[in-house]
Amino acid sequence: MNSVTENLISETVLESDRSHVWHHLSQHKAYENSDPLMIVKGKGVRVWDAKGNEYLDAVSGAVWTVNVGYGRTEIADAVRDQLVTMNYFAQTAGNVPAAQFAERLISKMPGLSRVYYSNSGSEANEKAFKIVRQIADKKFGGKKRKILYRERDYHGTTITTLSATGQSERRNQYGPFTPGFVEVPHCCEYRAQEGADIDNYGVWAADQIERVIIAEEPDTVGALCLEPITAGGGIIEAPNGYWERVQQICKKYDILLHIDEVVCGLGRTGKWFGYQHYGIQPDIVTMAKGVASGYAAISCTVTTEEVFDAFKEDDDPRMGYFRDISTFAGCTAGPAAALVNMQIIEDEKLLENVTEQGEYLRGCLNQLMDKYEVIGDVRGKGLFAGFELVKNRITKEPIDENFCMAIAAHCMANGVIIGRTNRSFATLNNNICLSPPLIVTRDDIDVIVQALDNALQDLT
Repeated sequence: MNSVTENLISETVLESDRSHVWHHLSQHKAYENSDPLMIVKGKGVRVWDAKGNEYLDAVSGAVWTVNVGYGRTEIADAVRDQLVTMNYFAQTAGNVPAAQFAERLISKMPGLSRVYYSNSGSEANEKAFKIVRQIADKKFGGKKRKILYRERDYHGTTITTLSATGQSERRNQYGPFTPGFVEVPHCCEYRAQEGADIDNYGVWAADQIERVIIAEEPDTVGALCLEPITAGGGIIEAPNGYWERVQQICKKYDILLHIDEVVCGLGRTGKWFGYQHYGIQPDIVTMAKGVASGYAAISCTVTTEEVFDAFKEDDDPRMGYFRDISTFAGCTAGPAAALVNMQIIEDEKLLENVTEQGEYLRGCLNQLMDKYEVIGDVRGKGLFAGFELVKNRITKEPIDENFCMAIAAHCMANGVIIGRTNRSFATLNNNICLSPPLIVTRDDIDVIVQALDNALQDLT
């Protein structure tokens, strides 16, 4: 195919996109006078757009998804082979890759035993909420139905998962929300609440959860849903003492602990799951993005056997089982891709690479912080890092969102795609986010950091 034909096809496709596709998180007014970005090829940690521009992808598909990188023929081949053998049957029946991946997954999650398949992180969390509500009905006369969520955490884009999301601008304009969801305070030490015990902030922040439980009445609270590391809300890792205290509180009040690993799961932080850094034992774990690295749609809601057993009781054989279904959870492509994805992580020792390169990345970001006063705080774990931009380090006044947009645009123009907090809060959209594929090298990180350095130098 000659270049003229390629250009004609590109222009035709771009026009089709501009005229008919509704992009996510996008103001389309701008596309009346300019082309939308169209990514047409990926290999390793790099992607190319329809105009031939090359980018180093420092956010794994823009939303923390392509963990093992682009162009993995072994995953594509496994999916193709599975689809021609058996592509779909509803999960009311089993299939081979679903059974095999469930066993492999559970081997990485001591204390958990059951895998419920669906398609997206939002859906995985929705299933968890339904599990909690049905257990409340079956075991507690419908009373223990409230679900707590944390300020600044994000759990999905459906109305009910937005009901459990602690980001004001994500929720704005979409109410009224599902009742029974109650917010608890955040645990961002950099922005500790007035009156907090700074010397013991982790335990103090967890104690604020107990205060909410007591105020709501413990026998009405069924679950606490938390991200192991807050993602889109600013890359926030809880301080020492937090998670131990959270576990104690949940056990004290017989509250299910639901950990949302949609972003952190499958290696992003240097362990298979983010919660495994903190020595806690959740009752429910949800995951999606990195499970198959975007090669197929799949999400999982994983539970303990105790949670599962609540739906085996025959007190009500007509209504007592989990009466939920996810149509495309019956697609075999997802678990087929997930099996190979997990094998790649093991064979290529990517968890070790995440730890090594993550330490190097944070060291580089700290050097940028030494150089630029506008960086107020560097945060993260593994290849899940970022920094907060402020007008003044003493007052910690957040910088305007437009500045973060300009930093991202500058990096993009120079061949590096970075992330930023995207219309999540009224005033705290001031975070730059980095989550390159787990295969990233030190040389790749140097390219990312140089792009940030250049942007900060030109714009401050």
